[in-house]
Amino acid sequence: MTSLDRVFIAGTDTGIGKTHVSCALLHALRAAGRDAVGMKPVASGCEQTPAGLRNEDALALQAAGPAGVPYAAINPVSLRAPLSPHLAAARDGVTVTLPPLTEAFERLREQHAPVVVEGVGGWLVPLAPGLVTPALAQAWELPVILVIGLRLGCLNHALLSARAIVADGCRLLGWVGNRIDPAMEAVEDNLATLRALIPAPCLGVLPHGEPAASAARHLAAAVAALG
Repeated sequence: MTSLDRVFIAGTDTGIGKTHVSCALLHALRAAGRDAVGMKPVASGCEQTPAGLRNEDALALQAAGPAGVPYAAINPVSLRAPLSPHLAAARDGVTVTLPPLTEAFERLREQHAPVVVEGVGGWLVPLAPGLVTPALAQAWELPVILVIGLRLGCLNHALLSARAIVADGCRLLGWVGNRIDPAMEAVEDNLATLRALIPAPCLGVLPHGEPAASAARHLAAAVAALG
């Protein structure tokens, strides 16, 4: 099997653990000998620091990847307001366009593989007028891993997201369940339903509250899927 040098981490919604899964996958890939690096092309909700605007999720990806990768390479577009990127960009007077993001992605890919690209929010979040998140996966030919936050309502969100990913012409490599609600009832029944109805394999289920570095042990199937 040919090793994949790129993957897109999508989510069923915001706040369901895309960054946690992305970091766990980076740890798992690097433990398997792959020179994996994370990328958050567009991030809103950034804070001003002495070093410039910084996003908590992008910093986590930077920490989980190889040493020495500049922050700007991981998060080329940093936006202040904790809003959908197209709204945050408008407030900052920034226009998000695809070519600079593509250049940043290609520079990372020349030096590291695979590149784990984390999206923002759910699958169809707008980045700019006329530019939505799937454009990144389409333009960069990224297979997609869908992160499903395991909570009440996740079945509908997961099935709609999986359908949209496939309808947009992207390859759904698989999905990862993330236990964001430790009190969720019938977890195993819900997982069985997802396995039966999503047209792609389950690549792991992460327990609630486990740090990304140790949660990596639950993603052996995701590492194998990437070759």
